[in-house]
Amino acid sequence: MNLKILIVLLAIGFAPLLFDSSFAQIKSGGFGQSPFERDFGDVKFLDAYFGTINEKIEVEGGDSNVPFTVVFANVGTQDITGIRGQLSLPFGFSGSDGPNSIIFADSDSNSLAGDNFHLTFFVNLDKNVKIQQYPGTVKVDYSRLRESGVRTAFADFNFKVTGDSVINVKALEPFLTSLRTNNVVIEISNDGTAPISGVDIVATNTQTELASTSSSTTNVENVVILESSWDVGQIDPKSSKYLTATVYVPEGLKDDTLRIPLSISYYNTHGDLHKISKIVDFYIKGLIDLRVFNVQVIELSGQQMVVGEIINEGNEDGLFGFVTLESRGDSNIKSNTQFIDEIEVDAPVPFNVPIEFDGEPKYGEHEITITVRYKDGVRDEIFLTHDETIFVKEPSNNNEQGPEPVMIIIPIIIALGVGFFIYRRRKKAQIETN
Repeated sequence: MNLKILIVLLAIGFAPLLFDSSFAQIKSGGFGQSPFERDFGDVKFLDAYFGTINEKIEVEGGDSNVPFTVVFANVGTQDITGIRGQLSLPFGFSGSDGPNSIIFADSDSNSLAGDNFHLTFFVNLDKNVKIQQYPGTVKVDYSRLRESGVRTAFADFNFKVTGDSVINVKALEPFLTSLRTNNVVIEISNDGTAPISGVDIVATNTQTELASTSSSTTNVENVVILESSWDVGQIDPKSSKYLTATVYVPEGLKDDTLRIPLSISYYNTHGDLHKISKIVDFYIKGLIDLRVFNVQVIELSGQQMVVGEIINEGNEDGLFGFVTLESRGDSNIKSNTQFIDEIEVDAPVPFNVPIEFDGEPKYGEHEITITVRYKDGVRDEIFLTHDETIFVKEPSNNNEQGPEPVMIIIPIIIALGVGFFIYRRRKKAQIETN
């Protein structure tokens, strides 16, 4: 019996010499080998994202001191305290204290059994970090109430660098004209690196929303806007969408600034709904509404001229006016320009441009274009063209014709009048003598 026992003990002693050594290791459940030691814990990982517990935020490469929140659940049967976290992120991410610092975070309170708790770290992103998904690992140290010692839990997770959306609005044409219906085009641009979706825009009236100066922030209630809401959809990074509106501006807002407030709602890359407010400003110009009429040809001092009138039916004077006469078709009338200065409202402005020919004069019908050039209140130059057909008469030759009949008749009438006067006086003298 003792011999059998001795043989077994000898076999156990010589076994390591007959077989190769074997080892075992714990592999990370997330990405490769974990930088932390694995141990059992009473907490369960729920979510990890850039932002705070109340709001997720968009980030991109180059952002510094960005909050990074990891959310856990206390799945144990006891309350835990002394919660402390350590975060491990891939290359390109570092703690706010520097690239070689450890990323730590402490929880501000205890966590009751069955409740959630979170840890917020502060992270720097290298400028070369791309917009994509990355892996990470977090270590949590904690203690159970009424229990000595520290427990440790680990969690592997994925998080995303979303990019940052930047929304801007502007009017393609920032000038409106009073007394007229204006077709307005507003550009909504995403100048950031993250897409936005479900974009809805509403033109709001904030007359009752007073600033610190107790003045209205907008006068949009004084105009007529036919469209007030737009469904824009998705706007990709570095791209724009356009919305159109029809706005009628009354005369009383001339030389004023119209402020249209826009309420913009959209979903960011986290899927969260956001609402922001923007204001689009317009300057309201006066209306210059010109019309050319009474165009004809007259002869003045032996020179034939094209005359006419210009009337301004708007509410603002035209400045630095010029009238240019140009030929059309086979007409050989030379181009000629006259300066007429201001074109006032409701007061016809006459013009007269001499007719000169390029080469031999051609009499009869001529097709011409009358161009009125002027500037408005913001010094933009405007052109108004008016096409007309005129008739140029051949001038009369006074040297070859006899005296005008009027020049003959007038002396005869005068002579008859003088003779009749002398006859009456003589007859009256005879009567008195008799």
